[in-house]
Amino acid sequence: MAKRGFGGMGGGMNMQAMIKQAQKMQQDMLKAQEEIAQMETEATAGGGAVKVVVTGTNTVKSLEIKPEVVDPDDIEMLQDLVVAAVNEAFRLAQEKSENSMKAVTGGMGGGMPGLF
Repeated sequence: MAKRGFGGMGGGMNMQAMIKQAQKMQQDMLKAQEEIAQMETEATAGGGAVKVVVTGTNTVKSLEIKPEVVDPDDIEMLQDLVVAAVNEAFRLAQEKSENSMKAVTGGMGGGMPGLF
């Protein structure tokens, strides 16, 4: 009985199929990364008093502050609202990004280290 290559995986044909599948996954991951870079995520704080939009590449795109929340005697509250909105926007963007990549990798995390 002849021994099959790659531990009984059927030799070259299965290896070629695995390589094709890995190449497709790599292409899909690159596409997902491009989509993530274009993605925008919005978050608010203080009941909408502060609104921030961030990109999938962790860049603040815009920041809106309603005039009625600006109190010269309470700058700390405004600072806290801005920090809360920015952090929430980044958290949501990270969550969207992870979900996009999981859709491509089938939940394997970041893919296969060293392969992609």
